[in-house]
Amino acid sequence: MERTQPHETEANLSIEEYGAKTAEKEECEELLLTEYATLLGFYLASAAVLTGIAVEQNRLPRKFGLLDLALLGIATHKLSRIVAKDRITGILRAPFVSYIRSAGAGEVEEEPRGRGFQRGIGHLISCPYCMAPWCATSLSFGLLFAPRVTRFFAGILVSVAASDFLHRAYSRMQQK
Repeated sequence: MERTQPHETEANLSIEEYGAKTAEKEECEELLLTEYATLLGFYLASAAVLTGIAVEQNRLPRKFGLLDLALLGIATHKLSRIVAKDRITGILRAPFVSYIRSAGAGEVEEEPRGRGFQRGIGHLISCPYCMAPWCATSLSFGLLFAPRVTRFFAGILVSVAASDFLHRAYSRMQQK
């Protein structure tokens, strides 16, 4: 079956073409299952060990307060964007991604590079949605083991997220 490129033909939604190979499908077939399983295993093992320590030290809260959840949610959003998209943190992503272009507002667009773990980590650290669970877990355990420090840094992240929102709102108002 001949490969079709999206820019060469109109979208063909027939059942026969649905399963045709495309560049996107080829990338999906290179799932890096071993690498993803290792990253997931590391995440789960770390969370399990830290949860065990928290239980042993009787640090697990009975429930999170709404303010803590809001703090964690907004701080997670901002931290995951800083890790995955910020121009300045590009030095951390550089071994795993290739620069494509500026995405505006101090962010960049990048794509994973290499093979194996290099590419798998590139997928993880260049995607704010993929980084969010890792950031949320880190901030949550931070609240358990170092609540004052974590609230302080989470407060900074929330302030920056609010500032970003205000910058964008101001910019839109200036365009009118």
